[in-house]
Amino acid sequence: MKRMFPMILLFALLLCVPVRADELTLDAPSALLMEKQTGTVLFAKDEHTPREPASVTKVMTLLLTMEAIDSGALSYDDTVTGSAHAASMGGSQIWLKEGEQMRVEDLIKAVCVVSGNDAAVALGEHLAGSEEAFVARMNERAKELGMNDTHFVNCTGLPAEGHVTSAYDIALMSRELIWRHPDIRRFTTIWMDSLRDGVSMLVNTNKLVRFYPGATGLKTGSTDSAKYCISATAEKDGMELIAVILGGSTSDKRFSDAKALLNYGFAAYSLVTVTPESPLPAVPVTLGTQKTVQSVLTSENALLLEKSRANGLTQAVSLPESIDAPVEEGEPLGTLDIFDANGTPVASLPLLAGESIPHLTWSELFCRLLKLAYCGA
Repeated sequence: MKRMFPMILLFALLLCVPVRADELTLDAPSALLMEKQTGTVLFAKDEHTPREPASVTKVMTLLLTMEAIDSGALSYDDTVTGSAHAASMGGSQIWLKEGEQMRVEDLIKAVCVVSGNDAAVALGEHLAGSEEAFVARMNERAKELGMNDTHFVNCTGLPAEGHVTSAYDIALMSRELIWRHPDIRRFTTIWMDSLRDGVSMLVNTNKLVRFYPGATGLKTGSTDSAKYCISATAEKDGMELIAVILGGSTSDKRFSDAKALLNYGFAAYSLVTVTPESPLPAVPVTLGTQKTVQSVLTSENALLLEKSRANGLTQAVSLPESIDAPVEEGEPLGTLDIFDANGTPVASLPLLAGESIPHLTWSELFCRLLKLAYCGA
């Protein structure tokens, strides 16, 4: 037994060693891992090959729906009436009947939890008048997001010729959804729920919601031709990751691949929010209506760093001795330079002008010169 203890301890220590990106072995032919806030790609495998996404398509359906809600064009309490077309959808569904009325909130829940194809079409028709018009909006939004590998044919992900996207593009639209519309978590983190006053039970198709610590969503998908797909999101220590898997050979391997990507990301990286160690100095302004302009740190002050470089960070402020008026608010003034514990540069964050300082007019300049002449100050 005494001989076994060192071996057990060694095995435990090996389990604590983070896997490297080049050591990841995944079943799926296409995969990608992205950090939400910075949009940094942490791992990629055949990420631009167009493939069928199955119901992961509904990430875009949800994105357009949440954009409409957040813009005020749609409300959670709005009533949607099921059409014959929506009720005819096969695959995963909530058995929506033609003429049945449901709240937008319940339809979103149905899409997020059980991937209801009928619910997705009902939302699309309500927003755009028809599924075809809604799909046109989906493709337009995809172009705006830089989803160059994508062409949608429907809003469900049911098999259709030419309906393709890529692991990279799925990460782009997933990031837009969870970053800009965090309220979607109310639905994507549900494990079990119900509709129609408890008559229709819902169980999430995404097993990670129950079994992966910190899981926040997002969307599964599977068809015979697409095989098993997922856009999986999870958060730990203030960092949220997006793991995309396309073409998994089995459902379990899809989830295993997603967990492997998430585990790698959380083990290897940290998200550090930079704040100045001391108040930032003001910069003297030459011939301005004010003598100084306050420097401020850019709002993009999050750094994604390898964990080995995330501790012991130091800072150095670099600003000019003075700046000529006029100064525009948001104008670059200098940098806040970040170094790791070894003194190696990590990042250089812009320092901006916190306000606009106009140039002195001739009359203001004349008055200032008179004041200097008679008052000496």
